Formats: sequence, structure tokens, C-alpha cells
Amino acid sequence: MRQYSADLTPPWKKPQSVPEVPAEPGLVVEEPGTGFCGAVIRCEAGTVTLEDRFGKHRVFPLEPRGFLLEGRVVTLVRPSSGPARPTRTASGSVAVPGARARVARAGRIYVEGRHDAELVEKVWGDDLRIEGVVVEYLEGVDDLPSIVESFAPGPDARLGVLVDHLVPGTKEWRIAQGVTSEHALVVGHPYIDIWEAVKPASVGIEAWPRVPRGVDWKTGVCRALGWRVAHTGEAWKRILDSVHSYKDLEPQLLGRVEELIDFVTAPS
Repeated sequence: MRQYSADLTPPWKKPQSVPEVPAEPGLVVEEPGTGFCGAVIRCEAGTVTLEDRFGKHRVFPLEPRGFLLEGRVVTLVRPSSGPARPTRTASGSVAVPGARARVARAGRIYVEGRHDAELVEKVWGDDLRIEGVVVEYLEGVDDLPSIVESFAPGPDARLGVLVDHLVPGTKEWRIAQGVTSEHALVVGHPYIDIWEAVKPASVGIEAWPRVPRGVDWKTGVCRALGWRVAHTGEAWKRILDSVHSYKDLEPQLLGRVEELIDFVTAPS
């Protein structure tokens, strides 16, 4: 005799299976009951903590079919144990594990020198690769207006420039006033050199020395701190090695770099 199933539920009314997705840090999902959308920052026994783009945290239970991933229903599960992945980039942004670098944009960010470029790369490098933004250095800004004119910035190729010691009345300030393109943004910090934008406590000093006028600033700093004067490159390595995240930098620099990234990546 043929055996029949006792389940008489029509196939179209049966719940469809959904994929199980490990709640890895950085994974962006939505909790449909509240509409809260955010990145996973923590997954513990039975719960997951999400952070939205405003920095707000919410804790949700790990329930079957409890989340949307790219618009599709999924069941979040606790990740298998393994090496912990960073949940934040050095700039403080939510880390995106496995993200590929975007094809470089036509737009650029220019900084004054190699040290500026190395510092920006160390703190914002992950963000810049995801956004496809290339940072180049100029070796000074004396010819900035003509450099910007040669770049020919436009709606799809914006140019951002970071200038040292951009204080009203300074030579750098007067040069920056010569850049008039609406598709170029020149911003700066008040420090004589990018070294000074690193918090003294991070470097292990009480404060950056005051260098007399007429004395090369880097040389004066090394002399005042007892560092080898003839090796400013060695001094810079010491400073750069002390920078681990945005927390080691002064706010006056942080805000300006974030402003430039937003400007260059804004929709045309």
C-alpha cells in the first residue's frame, strides 16, 4: 500500500528555507521589525549588536529569519571562533572585511609632501581604497593655482587639496586664495608641519617645541627634543610609528581630511 504524508499544507504556504549568515563584524543588515539598519559590531550568545551610520547601537536577538541582508531574509548565526577581525578602520569607520579596492576615481586629493601623504595613508588608507581616491603629494604649494588649472577639475573629477599652516595672512593662505574653481576645495590645518598634527602624548612628549623664526622647523624640533638633527627622516619614522588610529591625531587635521574625502566622493 502506498504511504502518504500527513502534511496537507500546500507547498506555497510552507515557510521557505533561508540562508544562515555568520554575523561577522562589519556585516550590514536590517532588522525588519524596527527598520533599524546597521553594521554588526558584536555577536554574543543569543544576541547581535548593530551600529547605524549615526553611531547609535541596538541589540537584537539572534532569531530565525530575523534580518534582511541586501533585501533578502536571512538567519544570522554566531560566527565560528577564529582570529578576531577589526571592526573599525584606523580612521574610525566601520571595517568592511574582504572589501575590494574600487577603481580609481578621476578626482584626487593633493597634499603638500611625502610625510603628509604617508600619514593620510596610514589613517585613512582603507577608506580611500574603498572609495577609489588617490592621494598625491606636491612638494610644496607655491605653484598651487597653476597646478589646479593643469588638473582641470570638473564635476566628475573633483580636486581636494590639504595645505599646511593655512592661517589667514600667511603665505599659504594667500596662495590658496588664488584657487577659484568650484570643483576644487582647498582646506588646511594651522600647524607649521604635519608632524605637529600628531598629538604630543602619542609621540611620548609633553608638547611640540616652539622653534624660533629663521630656524628650519624640523631641525629645531629635533634639536629641542634631543633627537638626531641630521636625521629628520628617522624622526618622522618615530612619529609615524606612534600613530595607530585617528585618536592619535589632532581634531584640526581629522576634520579637514574627512571634508576632502566627502568633497571628492560627492555625487556629480
